[in-house]
Formats: sequence, C-alpha cells, structure tokens
Amino acid sequence: MTDQTNPLVAAETPCGLNHIVLNVRDIDAAHRFWTECLGFQHVGTSGLPGNAPSRAMRFYSGELDGKLRHHDIALVERTGLSGDGPQALNHVAITYPSHAAWRRQIAFLISRGVTLHRRVDRGVTHSIHLNDPDGNEIELVHELPREAWENDIEGALNRAVERAIGD
Repeated sequence: MTDQTNPLVAAETPCGLNHIVLNVRDIDAAHRFWTECLGFQHVGTSGLPGNAPSRAMRFYSGELDGKLRHHDIALVERTGLSGDGPQALNHVAITYPSHAAWRRQIAFLISRGVTLHRRVDRGVTHSIHLNDPDGNEIELVHELPREAWENDIEGALNRAVERAIGD
C-alpha cells in the first residue's frame, strides 16, 4: 500500500549488483566455466514452475569474509538460443577483494587457456574482459580504494587507460 501523504520524489540508490540470471545453451558447459574457471560455488538448483525438471536454474555465489550469499549468478538453460554471441546482455562485472587476488585470477585464467581481451585501468577499477561459452561478456574488476575516486566520481568513471593483457 502506498502512502499518498509522502510521495516518492526519486528512486532509491541501490548499493550494487545483487545477482544476474544468464540464459545459456549448455548448462553443464556453463556450470564448468563459472565454477572451474571463475571460482564461483554452486549453492543450489531449482526447477522453474510449470517447466520440465530439465529446465532447472542453477545458483552460484562468490565469497566475502568467508561467507556465501544466496546467489550472485543464476544460469537457465535455453537450448534454442542462437550461437551468434551474447543473448541480450552487455556484460556482468565480477569484483575481487584485492588487487593481488584479481591478478591471481588473471594468471589462473591464462593458465586454463581462457582468452582474455581488453584490459583497462579505470579511475574506479582495474579490469579485464573475457567471454563465457555463450558469448556473454564478463568484466573482472578490482575496485580501487574509495579515496582514489570519491571526490570526483564522474571524472574517475571517465578515466580509462588501455593496457596490454600481460601488464
């Protein structure tokens, strides 16, 4: 029920990304990618109401301070998707707790033969981009300390320096 005596004048600002649901062509290949290559933990599976049991959703979580969340990523198999790149998603950004952890993840992906492209040092993050098996773009980020951007957020967001993948 809405309170007409105190109308909302602006949207509430969210605190960040909660979760993303991706349509995938092969849920097993996607599962291996998100768990074995990106390190997410499979935390649950749920059938979609009104669909066959094979039309399940799988849920995955990262970890912060030793704790899992209910889910950060969910995968839904849609076998009829075309193979021509992403399926209506620009990209998903995944953050790492430290610059060292971010660098270790990049080294790990390289060791797994995962193709990386477009490394960018921005005013708020350092990032590197890759694609999952369904062509969805993934940005792996390390967020810079708040002091580096809090006094000029727009300026920091508009700063971008392209780097070589191995730098």
